[in-house]
Amino acid sequence: MSTFTIFLALIIIVAFLLVVVIMVQNPKGGGLSSSFGGGGQQMGGVKKTTDFLDKSTWTLATLLLVLILLSNVAIMDRPSEAGTRVFESDEPVNTEMPAAPATQTDSEQ
Repeated sequence: MSTFTIFLALIIIVAFLLVVVIMVQNPKGGGLSSSFGGGGQQMGGVKKTTDFLDKSTWTLATLLLVLILLSNVAIMDRPSEAGTRVFESDEPVNTEMPAAPATQTDSEQ
């Protein structure tokens, strides 16, 4: 298994987790924490739930960015098969243009 394949699997897992964490949050500030307590009567642990979701969102987004950059480096380090075959070949490369096909004129017909 190549390093790029490993990075790709990690990117998919982190992206899925990021989507889940974002979907759990409520854009108006309620989210998961609003289901545990009333509006004014919040328990001490509910505020920490919002902080955890906020920190996990930033952490997963940063991790996703780092994994994408590292996978790009892994792609750049891997030599492409097509490019190396041309440069490592002992056969000379034909760079001449093919000759134009001969056309018949009206007098030859």
